[in-house]
Amino acid sequence: MNNDLNLNLYKIFYEVAKNKSISAASKNMYISQPAISKAIKNLEKDLGVVLFYRTLNGTVLTDKGQELFEYVEEAFNSFRIAEKKMNENKNLEKGSLSVGIPSHVASFYLMNKIVSFHEKYPKIEITVVNRSSNELLQCLENNEIDFVIDTMSFKDSLDCFNVKKLTTFRHCFVTLKESQFIKDKDVYNLKDLKNVPLILPVFHSSHRQHLNALAKENNVKLENVLSIENSELIYSMVKKGLGIGYILYDIVKDDIDRGILKEIKVKEPLPVVSLNLIYKEKNLTSAPLRFINDFLEKK
Repeated sequence: MNNDLNLNLYKIFYEVAKNKSISAASKNMYISQPAISKAIKNLEKDLGVVLFYRTLNGTVLTDKGQELFEYVEEAFNSFRIAEKKMNENKNLEKGSLSVGIPSHVASFYLMNKIVSFHEKYPKIEITVVNRSSNELLQCLENNEIDFVIDTMSFKDSLDCFNVKKLTTFRHCFVTLKESQFIKDKDVYNLKDLKNVPLILPVFHSSHRQHLNALAKENNVKLENVLSIENSELIYSMVKKGLGIGYILYDIVKDDIDRGILKEIKVKEPLPVVSLNLIYKEKNLTSAPLRFINDFLEKK
């Protein structure tokens, strides 16, 4: 093994492994494909192992290659974090903040905080990423974002992160103020909603699973159901008069206050969800730490 560490060889290896392609790595790094192939061969010679299988569809890591990739990926992630920390200062006159959050939570929870932070620290570059929960966790794992704010409850997926509860939100049933689907009652039972058109989260979501469990406990089978992937569409369909929606109360609170929508109150206590801050403590730099301390956790 060569005792002189050549970081450029590891950078080339990292790009090929990440993209699973020599040609893609060549384009990203502006290095010719023959030079990429030669660098990989030199690294394999230095280490005394084979790192890739060459296939018709690209390059595939060997077991040793995968083991090396995990170390190299961690190292380059550390370089990126170190660079970010060096570029920031305590006065936050430069730096960046990247937050991962589902769009329906961002709309009622995050935006005002982002505006206030930007007004106080206008030179900090802010990025808000809206994706599915699993995608946000993958971005966090890859150090593409500073932290995630979400209502996730699948603990097994969070074991490798730091998790703090920020607040809780309750669900509600809601419909148009002058709805044809309900009678004029102050409080309903779940059984009253058995046959009316319901607009619910998709079956595999945690919100739907908790509602289904509650219905089962009360011997209610919800039958006239339209299953929707996200809260924005549920909200939109409720406002179009297509049925009674099941949604986080804070999303529809303003419309309820304005008399556009009406909350359908039920005797059975509906599920409450926790809004969590999910992060890697060692990776947080000055800007995200300031945002968390002054705008998320500060009461």
